[in-house]
Amino acid sequence: MVDSNTTDTGAAAALLAAVADPIRLQLLRVLVGQPRCVCDLQPEPAIPGNLLSYHLKVLREAGLIQGTRRGRWIDYSLTDGALERLHAALPDPASVARQLTVVR
Repeated sequence: MVDSNTTDTGAAAALLAAVADPIRLQLLRVLVGQPRCVCDLQPEPAIPGNLLSYHLKVLREAGLIQGTRRGRWIDYSLTDGALERLHAALPDPASVARQLTVVR
């Protein structure tokens, strides 16, 4: 039997794993301000287009970004609540401090 705490921890780990890559984290930072065309998302240093597509796919599958087709281009933006879900996936410092106190 899997309890909801284990499920929540697994979902949080999957979400954090999606942003653990430096390129994906950089892409999220660029998208915080406003939606961007895929043509404007090339990180520095530049990476091949197929690798950029892969990183965007990982972020899409994690539910952190969405793409909207505009002619032959795709505009990417953060999904509603993406940053809040990332924040919620991080450990609560007060909870960690309480656990450390109990262990001692």
